[in-house]
Amino acid sequence: MDVRDHYKVLGLNRSATKEEIKDAFRKLAKEFHPDKHSHSPKAVKDSATLRFKQVSEAYEILGDDCKRADYNIRSRCASGPSVNQQYYSSYNSYAHASGPRYGSSSGFTSRSGFNADGLVTNFHMLLRFLTTRAFLLNCAFAGVLVGGMFAIDTSGEALWKMHNSGKSFEEAMESINKAKTHEDA
Repeated sequence: MDVRDHYKVLGLNRSATKEEIKDAFRKLAKEFHPDKHSHSPKAVKDSATLRFKQVSEAYEILGDDCKRADYNIRSRCASGPSVNQQYYSSYNSYAHASGPRYGSSSGFTSRSGFNADGLVTNFHMLLRFLTTRAFLLNCAFAGVLVGGMFAIDTSGEALWKMHNSGKSFEEAMESINKAKTHEDA
């Protein structure tokens, strides 16, 4: 059994519902809980503890819709035993800002050198950045500033035309410069 695949850890297929995931987790958590194996031999206790941790990790990912969708995308783009490791290294570094930056530990490269997981990770990172509250507030603030500059510029031209009918700003500046040179002479 590939312990890296969360669905296999819980004994489920990819189309499992949230209720099926919860039921599978509860059943396996009871079976492998460390307290249940406290009087067992060390090898059995260690094995049960490891399986309990794997089951808990699988439930943590598959029980949350957002994490499950992210895991499904990554596991489709990546083949090999390191899907779980790749998921945790990128998700935890983004979510908790510890370790390498989001997506920097990508290891799924095809023979042609195309890094599909890196592409998905970079797109996901860009999408998360573009939808953060701070980014959206900054965009709104920049929009207000640009709109204000446009309004001031437009109103300045309208005021100029209202007070100086017949002459453009350039013509007025030219006549002022001629008057200054005439006075100096």
